[in-house]
Amino acid sequence: MATVSIPACTTALLLDIEGTTTPITFVKDILFPYIKEHLEDYLSTHWEEDECKQDVHLLKKQIEEDMKQNRACPVHTVDQTVHTDEEKAIREVVENVLWQMAADRKSTALKQFQGHMWRTAYTSGRIKGEVYQDVVPSIRTWRGHGLKVYIYSSGSVEAQKLLFGYSVEGDLLELFDGHFDTSIGAKVDTKSYERIAERIGCQPEEITFLTDVTREAKAAEEAGINVVVVVRSGNMELTDEERAHYNLVTSFSQLQLMGRA
Repeated sequence: MATVSIPACTTALLLDIEGTTTPITFVKDILFPYIKEHLEDYLSTHWEEDECKQDVHLLKKQIEEDMKQNRACPVHTVDQTVHTDEEKAIREVVENVLWQMAADRKSTALKQFQGHMWRTAYTSGRIKGEVYQDVVPSIRTWRGHGLKVYIYSSGSVEAQKLLFGYSVEGDLLELFDGHFDTSIGAKVDTKSYERIAERIGCQPEEITFLTDVTREAKAAEEAGINVVVVVRSGNMELTDEERAHYNLVTSFSQLQLMGRA
């Protein structure tokens, strides 16, 4: 693929994570299986801690909201092997978390809880965040030209900071000027990008957004943001129409800064 020019008016780059800075396989084959394998043990170990209590409270509020909106939820059957209220409560949280993950839910409650579980894994050295080889040198180049760099992911801000703070290339947090998650809005909602521009303190047309998901690209584009779609191995296939419409790159190194020495 040819190089793609970043407009000269760009002052900030906004980056997605999964499929953009980080392989989808890292999330699907390492992060998500870790949650499933350690979920019950984690809850049992941390159940009485304030942070865990807060996470469980948010998950229960999400269940109530889902039920109000008539969304399907796991039905809690009476398990004759459960002997205590705590065990029963933990089992219900486990069922809900697994159900939300199976449905690929992006709820803030789920993402916050997952982030806290992953923190344990990262800080213990069980997991290291993966990034594509072109990511770090490209970001350093952009920052060297005075551009600011932000992350916008459906994963919680804490999960984002863990991935980059405990990466295979060391602590990369100094490369980013800020992080956004679904607490600012869904990634397929145009208003989310308007809010991000306002929070960053610039006009939408001064932001270039890199993502592998065309629904996100469309929402950002409708907000007036410049969009580049990242095409990497394992990412969702694009239609001919999408390929014709969007600027495409297979590596961050293909992005060319216009009007900068």
